[in-house]
Amino acid sequence: MGPTFLCELGLFFLCTLLCSGHAQDAVLTVEPSSTIFFIGETVSFKCEVKEEKHTDWEYKVMKDGQEILNSNTNKDLSLKLASTVQSGKYSCSAHRTTSQKTKTSNIVSVTVTAGKPRATLTPGSTIIPVGGSVTLACSVGSSAGWKYEWFRRDPNTEVQIRTDDQQNGVIRVSQGGIYHCRGRRGNPVYYTDKSDDVTIEITFSNKVVVKGRPSWPQIFSGETISLTCEVQEGGETTEWEYRWRGAKQTTQWTHNNYWIFNVSESSSGDYTCKSRRRDDSYSSTEWSEAFNLSASTGKPRATLTPGSSIVPVGGSVTLTCSVGSSAGWKYEWFRRDQKTEVQIRADDQQNGVIRVSQGGIYHCRGRRGNPVYYTDKSDDVTIEITFSNKVVVKGRPSWPQIFSGETISLTCEVQEGGETTEWEYRWRGANQTTQWTHNNYWIFNVSESSSGDYTCKSRRRDDSYSSTEWSEAFNLSASTVPRTGNSSFPALLIVGLVCGLLLILLLLCCCFKQSKDSCFASTNQTINQTINQDEARDSQHASPHQGDACLYESVKDHDDTKNVESGDVTYSLIEFKNITQKDESPLYAEVSHKRAKAKRNKEKSASAAAEEVIYSEVKSQPALDYSLLYAEVSHNRAKVKIHKGKSAPAAADEAVYSEVKSKPALSNTEIK
Repeated sequence: MGPTFLCELGLFFLCTLLCSGHAQDAVLTVEPSSTIFFIGETVSFKCEVKEEKHTDWEYKVMKDGQEILNSNTNKDLSLKLASTVQSGKYSCSAHRTTSQKTKTSNIVSVTVTAGKPRATLTPGSTIIPVGGSVTLACSVGSSAGWKYEWFRRDPNTEVQIRTDDQQNGVIRVSQGGIYHCRGRRGNPVYYTDKSDDVTIEITFSNKVVVKGRPSWPQIFSGETISLTCEVQEGGETTEWEYRWRGAKQTTQWTHNNYWIFNVSESSSGDYTCKSRRRDDSYSSTEWSEAFNLSASTGKPRATLTPGSSIVPVGGSVTLTCSVGSSAGWKYEWFRRDQKTEVQIRADDQQNGVIRVSQGGIYHCRGRRGNPVYYTDKSDDVTIEITFSNKVVVKGRPSWPQIFSGETISLTCEVQEGGETTEWEYRWRGANQTTQWTHNNYWIFNVSESSSGDYTCKSRRRDDSYSSTEWSEAFNLSASTVPRTGNSSFPALLIVGLVCGLLLILLLLCCCFKQSKDSCFASTNQTINQTINQDEARDSQHASPHQGDACLYESVKDHDDTKNVESGDVTYSLIEFKNITQKDESPLYAEVSHKRAKAKRNKEKSASAAAEEVIYSEVKSQPALDYSLLYAEVSHNRAKVKIHKGKSAPAAADEAVYSEVKSKPALSNTEIK
C-alpha cells in the first residue's frame, strides 16, 4: 500500500505541473490595464506565447470558455464594449498547426459598467497665498489606467493648460481661475465627463475690516444697520469689488463696499467680507475678521429720572433721560399741561440731562441712526413748583384727647401774603392721600385706625403743577371707649342702690312693727281735730279738690304771674293709709302726679322756682295746733318743708303748694 500510494501521488503532482506549465505558456493582457470598463470603451486583448521563435501561431480569445475572437497571425485582438453582458472571465489560446501544440493563457475578469464616468477635481486649497501655489488632483472613481487633461477658465476664455501623460493625476497651480479636468484612456481614446468647476483665488496681503454703522454693541429689531468693508491698502490705489458672508447668506461680488439692511431677530450672527481687484476676478483678499451682530427683540423704552419732583421757589430741577445699557442715543423732551403737549427740546448731545423750572407733566424718548429710530416714550413725571405760602392744619374740636366714634373736622389754612388766591387742597392722612378738592376741610368719624399724622397742601386752581409744601403734621390720637374690663361698674352701681333701698325699707318695717295701736289712735285724733278747726278758718283758701287722705300739688308752669287764666297744672296725690296692729304692714305713702287744667289762686303766689328738677320732702310731726300742712316745692332743687303756720307762706312765682289732709296721725316719721 505504501509504495503504490507514493506512486499515485507522484503521478498527480507531475500531471499538475504539466498542466500548469501548459497554462502558463501563453499570457493574456488587457488594455487599458483595468478590470472595470464602461460601455463605449474598446478593450484590446493581447495573447503572447513565451516561445516566440515560431511565428505560425493562431490566436483565439474566449469568454467564459467560448471563443469570441480569433486571428490567424495577429496576437492583438480588440473588442468594443456595448453591453454589460460582456462582463465575464476572459482568456486566450495559441495553437501551432505544424506541431499541433496549444498553449492556454491566464484568466482575466472584465466588468462592464453602464453610463459614462465623471472626473473629480479636488483642490488642496482654493486660496493661493501671495507667491505660493496649490495642488489639484483629478481622479475617476475606482477604475484605473486614466490619463488626465486640465483646463482653466477666466471671465473671457477657457484654455487647456496641460495634458498629463502620467497617471498620478496631480498638478500644482499658482494662478487664480476656474479649473476643471477629465480623464482619458484606451485606443481609440475614451474620455470621461468633465469634473465640476473649482475656483482658485490668489490672496492679496491687504487686510480687510468690517465696520458697522451704527457701531453700538446692542441693536434693536427694526433699526437699520450699514456694514462697510474697508481694504487697508499698502499705498497703491486699487479699484476693488466686494463680497459679503452673513448670518444666513453669501452675496455676489459687487462694486459697493457697504451692506445696508433692516435688523430682525434672524439677523444675529457673524458678518465678514473680502475684496478683489476688478481686473482680476480670481485674485482677492482673505475674509475679514467677523463682525458680530446681536439683535435684541422688542422696542426699547426710555426712562425719565427727575432729580426732584418739586421745584423750589425760583429754582429748577434736573431731568435725566436714558435707554438702558445701550448707547448712541440722542433725546427729545416733552411737557404737557391741562391743554396741550409741546416738544420743549431736542438734544443732540448724548448726556441726556436738562434742567427745568416750570411745572407740568414731562416725558422723553431716545432717537438714533439714519433713518432715525425712536424708542417708546418714557413714563410721565410730574414736576410741581413750590409756593412760599405756609399751610397749617387745624382740628375742630381741639381737645387733646379724641375718642372713637367722635367726629372731627380738619381745616387746611393757607397763610397768604396779602394776595387773595383761589386754592384747592389735598390731604395726606394716616391711611390715605386724597385727590385735589376745592374744600379746605376734611370731616370724618374717628376710629382706632384714624390715629396718625395729618398734613395738607394747596395749589392754585389755575395752575395744577404749582403747589405749597406739605404742612406740618397734625397728630391725631384716637382713644378707645372702655367695653369689656369696666363694663361691670354700672351694674354694680345699680345693684348697690337697690340693696340700699331694700335695707332702708327693711329698717322702716322693723320700726313700724314696734309701734302700738294706741300711738296711732292718739295721733290720728289730734290730727283730725286740728284739721277740722283749720277747715272752717281757711275755707276762703280751700282747694277745689276734696276727699280724705288726698294731697294735691298746684304747679305753675310759666313765669307769667299775671296770667290767672287756666293753664297746665300738675297735681300730686298723696294718700296716707292707716296701719293697725292687726295689719303689721309698713306705712307707705302713695304719690301720683296727674296733669290737669286748674285755675291759679289769685290771692296766693307760689314761692320762687328754679330749674327742671322737682322733689318734695314731706314730714309728719306730732299733732300741733294747725289744721293744714303746706308743702313747698321748688324747681331749683329746693326741699319741700312742712310749715307750722295755718296758711301757706307767701312765695314768688313758680312755687308749688300741696294741701295735705291726714287721716290718723303719724308720730315722728319723716317720709321723703
